[in-house]
Amino acid sequence: MFGGMSAPLSLDLDTLERLYRTGEATPLDVIDAIYARLASQPAPGVFISQVPHASARAQASALLERRAAGDHLPLYGVPFAVKDNIDVAGLETTAACPAFAYRAEQSAHVVERLLDAGAIVIGKTNLDQFATGLVGVRTPYPVPENPFSAEHVPGGSSSGSGVAVARGLVSFALGTDTAGSGRVPAAFNNVVGLKPTRGMLSAHGVVPACRALDCVSVFALTVRDAARVAQLMAAYDARDPYARPEADGFDPRPGRLPPELRVAIPDAEHLVIQEPAARMAFERALQALAALGCKRGALSLAPFAQTAQLLYQGPFVAERLEASRALLQREPEAVHPVVRGILQRALAYDALAAYGAQAELARLRRQCHAALRGWDVLLVPSTSLFPRVAEVLADPLGVNSELGRYTNFVNLLDLCALAVPAGLRADGLPFGITLIGRAGQDALLASLGAALHARLGTSLGATGVPLPALPELAPSLRARSGCALLAVVGAHLSGQPLNRELTELGARFVAAGHTSDAYRLYALSTTPPKPGLVRVASGQRGRAIELEVWELTHEAFGAFVSRIPAPLGIGSVELASGERVPGFLCEAAAVSGADARDISELGGWRAYVRASP
Repeated sequence: MFGGMSAPLSLDLDTLERLYRTGEATPLDVIDAIYARLASQPAPGVFISQVPHASARAQASALLERRAAGDHLPLYGVPFAVKDNIDVAGLETTAACPAFAYRAEQSAHVVERLLDAGAIVIGKTNLDQFATGLVGVRTPYPVPENPFSAEHVPGGSSSGSGVAVARGLVSFALGTDTAGSGRVPAAFNNVVGLKPTRGMLSAHGVVPACRALDCVSVFALTVRDAARVAQLMAAYDARDPYARPEADGFDPRPGRLPPELRVAIPDAEHLVIQEPAARMAFERALQALAALGCKRGALSLAPFAQTAQLLYQGPFVAERLEASRALLQREPEAVHPVVRGILQRALAYDALAAYGAQAELARLRRQCHAALRGWDVLLVPSTSLFPRVAEVLADPLGVNSELGRYTNFVNLLDLCALAVPAGLRADGLPFGITLIGRAGQDALLASLGAALHARLGTSLGATGVPLPALPELAPSLRARSGCALLAVVGAHLSGQPLNRELTELGARFVAAGHTSDAYRLYALSTTPPKPGLVRVASGQRGRAIELEVWELTHEAFGAFVSRIPAPLGIGSVELASGERVPGFLCEAAAVSGADARDISELGGWRAYVRASP
């Protein structure tokens, strides 16, 4: 505590920024408070290795000097932890296997970027060995205790990272996610788990689980914090063979929520929630979804479930041997028995089976992506159950497999995901939901996730600190660097059938509004009908027309505009505010004939669609 503060210190980014800005605290004060917390409330099993207090203070002191010298430090004095399969220079990387351990000479790319931004590393966190598991108990070290119930698992494989954030020991923690390891611990610890689009965060310096699927993930107290950290880590890194060039412009931070968002949930056959308290919590989440104005519908998860089975019940599991094969051959008893059994099973597959599985995945990927067309987001329970440690020990493979029901397919299908706390169940345990979207839709997930967390969340992790109110986001009609604005008036509006052409390009919703009263809107004689927005001549009567403004990167803007068919095009659209943005316009000649119907008096395309038979 600092000054006259009566509440415990919260480590969310907004609180730390305010404390540093007002001079109520310095990074040295925060580091001292964290180590005092660790001394008074020991956290066995959370950290495999911990930075000594003196070394953490030295990091903080160096930041004071860097700030005084004028360095830009967007994460100034923010403490964080790193899953112990990610390298931090000078610390051991164990992957929860002492026989595998090595001292890292260089930090992973993502860790370097965090340190450059002013964050302070506190330690390396526990995990299911070689990141193989969703339970958090497959470790030779003490199992991290779930802060809500010592009887229940902490979730894995990023167990220590999830618990460290939930207990208020760090502001955020890095995890990895191959089959759900960045989402399951979030659900079981009442924190946010961000699994970004694969390739946006470099995996250079990460001990591979399945290199083709691995993602660095972020655990944080709020969606805004997780997205901010991910944005600062993102940068194209040629050393990662799966890095995406668009990582340089990656910005998953939440914005304004588009109206009429289309959200799919599992149909009755595939909605499996085993505990009554969890089913009640899921219903509350659906009520919050409706309160936000989202359109909800059921989706069959049959092809998604088939995809999930490929991960462990086929040759894809063989890729897990990359990091551990030499150790497994040399010293098999050094590997956790459950993990050893999984890895040894991988030896049964050959190249023929691998090629067959690749073909099957391609077939299923086409089915799954087709099923998602027409939907903006897929919302699922993060898990179908919340098992006790004893249940996992009694059936280690069966329980772990069930925990992957809603997680295993995501990376195989190149989707992004965001796990969000959805409040506490009636029995006091946390419940979480996961939002899933197409690659590049991270910002859309964050916008919806932040809104749902604000409605459903109660406290930050297990700290008892109330969830801060979601700040009002005023629309800004100035495009960010490298981006362009686009005004849409018809089938590209949110909730309309062509809106996916924007969201699939990673477009970000900016604002809803109207044109000035200098326009007429027509339904063109096309199949299906298209809207034509035409500016009237001076002195003629126009009408304000409903529109939305979206933002796209320059590359996406170019790709989008290249698809626009005549007689439509992009011009300068005047808004009711008097501002001008690029937007859809129609050639006047196309609306001069009898086939074009003037629908201006309806006020917009949505009203026309509702009035049409």
